[in-house]
Amino acid sequence: MPTVLVVQHQADCPAALFGPWLVEGGLELDVRRADDPAAALPSLEGYAGVLVLGGTPGATDDEAAPWLPAVRALLRRAAERGVPTLGICLGHQLAAVALGGEVARNPRGQTVGVVRVGWTEAATTDPLFAAVVAARPEAVAVHWNNDVVTALPPDAVALARTPGGEVQAARLAPTVWGVQLHPEADRPVVAAWAALDAAVHASRGIDQEALLDELEAAHARLAGTWRLLADGFAGLVRAAGRPGDGQREALLPEAS
Repeated sequence: MPTVLVVQHQADCPAALFGPWLVEGGLELDVRRADDPAAALPSLEGYAGVLVLGGTPGATDDEAAPWLPAVRALLRRAAERGVPTLGICLGHQLAAVALGGEVARNPRGQTVGVVRVGWTEAATTDPLFAAVVAARPEAVAVHWNNDVVTALPPDAVALARTPGGEVQAARLAPTVWGVQLHPEADRPVVAAWAALDAAVHASRGIDQEALLDELEAAHARLAGTWRLLADGFAGLVRAAGRPGDGQREALLPEAS
């Protein structure tokens, strides 16, 4: 089976729901901890796809997270080689910076909870997102982020925006996509993030329990939507993993 390189930044930001969905979609996952100082990230040889997960550092916080330059370099190589790649939250921000975009703290403040997805017209014909939009035109998604992409890379295309206008999803290069939202997150994952933010949220009057209850109530809707994204990504990876069948070459012009 085609293998996806999964870059995980920290223990509390796993592939969660997304991992089993990709396995059920016919892929093998090779999970590597980017924050392990004793291990270097592998080259792209032998991998048909790349998934870069979320985490607490900023996309350019290299001093606090010294592994980030290697992840950005990996993302640039994946784009250059046409390897299907998906970045989630920090992974999305790292891909944007790696390809020439900009990331900054959201001036509106932290975005948390279940948020409406604002699809753009471009999403309806995107190779990865078109099927999601067609099936879920009124989608919602989990957000838990302080930073946002403030400038997309050259030739990138916004595929969804929050009600406040921040980029929720984008095609950052012909075979590289990023999502600020968290398609992989369920209540246990988000509860761990909430615990870290408990003091800040208490000072802002944010009811974390209400947020978690809302997420749990929306679980079936969320899973039904974002499994479609995992299925679509698995399909692109399977196609890219079959050299010589024309599928990879056929994908690139459509996405450009």
